[in-house]
Amino acid sequence: MLLAASVVFTYYTFWALLLPFFDASNPIHDFFPSREWAVRLPAFILVSGLSAVGSFIGITVVKEKRAKAQKAKLRMA
Repeated sequence: MLLAASVVFTYYTFWALLLPFFDASNPIHDFFPSREWAVRLPAFILVSGLSAVGSFIGITVVKEKRAKAQKAKLRMA
């Protein structure tokens, strides 16, 4: 897993930070998508991740409140 993370980090760093210093006619540009995706892809991943975490927390809070309400209801009866 660490190897995969290192490869992705190196690829992205080269793509986003070092590629602009190479001439546009350089064949190294053929190995990378256009630079606009260097911003779009991480933004999409960030929004998706935050949505998943927020949904998980929301569902957990709702289930917890339901369980408390159910316990309180049983105590009253």
